[in-house]
Amino acid sequence: MRTPNAKQILIVEDDTDVTFMLKTRLESAGYHVRTAPSGKAALSFAAEEPLELVILDLGLPDISGYEVCRQLRQLTSPWQVPVLMLTGMNQPVDQLRGFAFGADAYLTKPFDSDELLKTIDLLLP
Repeated sequence: MRTPNAKQILIVEDDTDVTFMLKTRLESAGYHVRTAPSGKAALSFAAEEPLELVILDLGLPDISGYEVCRQLRQLTSPWQVPVLMLTGMNQPVDQLRGFAFGADAYLTKPFDSDELLKTIDLLLP
């Protein structure tokens, strides 16, 4: 259900099951959710629509999530749109690389939905 002042979140995830679960959980928390199954689709959407947060997987079929994050930072004023990387890549070097490419937060799969919502709350004004 969309509330009048709901924050718009873009989920960039190629796994349809994960996308469905995230979308359902976030919409039940009052967010307006859009989805993109690839990096190119995400960048196209971000160039046309105002966003307040991007949840970004790293293992996308066309462009790495790292590169998508870097390009998102070029599309918008630096750090205007928070990026939360949500990925199965759980090595410390992956997290450090995520922050180097511009991530604001980094969570690994499997994830706790309460932790995800708290992280989103911290990222959104």
